[in-house]
Amino acid sequence: MPDATPNPNAAMLVIGDEILSGRTRDANMHHLAGRLTEAGIDLREARIVSDDHTAIVAAVNALRAAWNHVFTSGGIGPTHDDITADAIGAAFGVPVDIRDDARALLADHYDRTGRELNDARLRMARIPEGATLIDNPVSVAPGFTLGNVHVMAGVPSVFQAMVASVLPKLTGGTPLLSTSTRIERGEGDIAEPLSALVAEFGDLSFGSYPFQQDGVHGSNVVIRGADRTRLDAATARLASLFA
Repeated sequence: MPDATPNPNAAMLVIGDEILSGRTRDANMHHLAGRLTEAGIDLREARIVSDDHTAIVAAVNALRAAWNHVFTSGGIGPTHDDITADAIGAAFGVPVDIRDDARALLADHYDRTGRELNDARLRMARIPEGATLIDNPVSVAPGFTLGNVHVMAGVPSVFQAMVASVLPKLTGGTPLLSTSTRIERGEGDIAEPLSALVAEFGDLSFGSYPFQQDGVHGSNVVIRGADRTRLDAATARLASLFA
């Protein structure tokens, strides 16, 4: 029988005009989804919003009320359009100011690299009241966690480092396993027997992804679940149906 206890769940909020305009291709959602799957945390929703204070506040409040965790990427750098920290503060109704511990991290980093900690760079030390810092071993400027919202940079290398810092502190569930079976028949041919298989293995999830390659039509059928025995049994049954 499948475990009756559901995994923790999560949502992701990608922030930035550059994503919506197509100037930048988002890689962070793909990375986060993979890491959460390994940790047994189910990513259930993803949104993209512009660099707009009202839009960020509304999205954060909707997502944090709906899911156990919210991960954001983008908008915590030194420029004028990096407004995520202020929007998170507004969403939680707390002030945002320069934090001594965040300032110290930046001051040490810029001293060692021989660069000035100017007003623009000091913006990266502005943290909402009550938040805890997220370590950033790549470029030092921290992210932060407030409530169930984890706020991270948009630069992929930094985002990935911050995810690695946060995930060990979260309680996960059962990692999701999957198999993929290539069936060289059209979806119309496999729909009926596949529906019967889905009904038989109601504790698993099934996805059918059509392809056309070198004149061959078919579908890759992906089966996902937490129980390896059930997953293997369903995969074997699928293979026998279309042998």
